[in-house]
Amino acid sequence: MTSKQGLTRRQFAAGVAAALSPCGLASRVRAEVPQLAIDTHAHVFHRGLKLAPGRRYAPDYDAPLALYLQQLDQNGITNGVLVQPSFLGTDNSYLVECLKATNGRLRGIAVVDAAVTADELRAFDRAGVAGIRLNLVGQTLPDLTSGEWTALLAQIRALDWQVEIQRNASDLAVLAPRLLDQGVKVVLDHFALPDPKLGIDDPGFRSVLKLGTTRNVWVKISAPYRNGAVGEAFAKQAYPLLRNAYGVDRLLWGSDWPHTQFESTQGYAKNRQFLDELVTDAGERARVLASPREVFRF
Repeated sequence: MTSKQGLTRRQFAAGVAAALSPCGLASRVRAEVPQLAIDTHAHVFHRGLKLAPGRRYAPDYDAPLALYLQQLDQNGITNGVLVQPSFLGTDNSYLVECLKATNGRLRGIAVVDAAVTADELRAFDRAGVAGIRLNLVGQTLPDLTSGEWTALLAQIRALDWQVEIQRNASDLAVLAPRLLDQGVKVVLDHFALPDPKLGIDDPGFRSVLKLGTTRNVWVKISAPYRNGAVGEAFAKQAYPLLRNAYGVDRLLWGSDWPHTQFESTQGYAKNRQFLDELVTDAGERARVLASPREVFRF
């Protein structure tokens, strides 16, 4: 049978196959879709924002959204995650403003009180927030089994969010299972912060490695300099252990821009280049950079 254009069905089918071939339309469309490269840990702020009482630190400079986006563009990073800085407390308004301004390019991690309302959480969710952070460095550990925390974590679970924790490895080994028991996804900041004197031999770090079998914990391979003076050497020892324990798809790279309290020695490009030293195989590195897609809901 011949069509009005003079093509037989076989010829038409052959034309469709050619269009979908490696040299045809399908591959051209794929080529136009960039490989995701996601920075899972950065902060934005400016000096006009209200600071939280009891803060441990406050910067004397601005790190605005436009400057962060410039860092992404200059370093080949397609997407980013803004983490609420501890010195801004639970006022996430600037974080939300920045998320809305970028039309889905960024996701956010908020800091909230245990008594936050369901309406507030849903509003955060619509803005692009994907979880909450517990920055517990220097803080009293919360009772995650208390009524207010179990209620909050139930809402986090319902939203399919994550709970990020910054704390030393020995405490993470205790805290993370309590969160897992309540069915939430857990993300551990900055290589899980073992004792810098012990590094990979820290018993807490060894316990954190065992959490990889849960398949519900992720670790950020970010900010090696927050793991002591030999942080980069530690990171190179820790990475293969974390990869074997968690798998590449549960490891998340983060720039930690603007490297608060380490601004004089760190920069975005330097930290992105260190990832090349840490994960030397280009294919594996691409998988690490794309792995946050699901857990951050890009």
